[in-house]
Amino acid sequence: MSYIQSNRNDTECVFCYEMGRSDGPDNLIVHRNQRAYVILNRYPYTSGHLMIVPYDHAATLMHLDAETRAEIMELVNRAIIVLQSVYTPQGFNVGINIGEAAGAGIADHVHVHVVPRWGGDTNFMSSLANTRVVPESLEETYRRVKQAW
Repeated sequence: MSYIQSNRNDTECVFCYEMGRSDGPDNLIVHRNQRAYVILNRYPYTSGHLMIVPYDHAATLMHLDAETRAEIMELVNRAIIVLQSVYTPQGFNVGINIGEAAGAGIADHVHVHVVPRWGGDTNFMSSLANTRVVPESLEETYRRVKQAW
């Protein structure tokens, strides 16, 4: 509820806003690197749904320098290692939605999703009720992932 009632300007990029706040369960940033950071998705598909976000506000990968793109991929790899140790998933979805037509919810600031997956982890709730069931709170996910990072 605090996220909805925050003082964030609606025109301000949520990723730029969160990176300017102190790290913790409120902004959900679990790790910062030199050119990018790792944040929990506030509206996860599954527990442990992470996003790798460059500090540079850019809509596409081509607007980032090669060093930033390389760091993002290294953080994706590290995220998979951490999530494997915390949740023991059977697989991962790793993806980037570039542009609104491609499904980007935040189209102006490119980011990479890392989503742990298990056989049968989708159910009728998503398709019939447009609802996701996540078995743990974001605060608990944050604690577990941050500790493992």
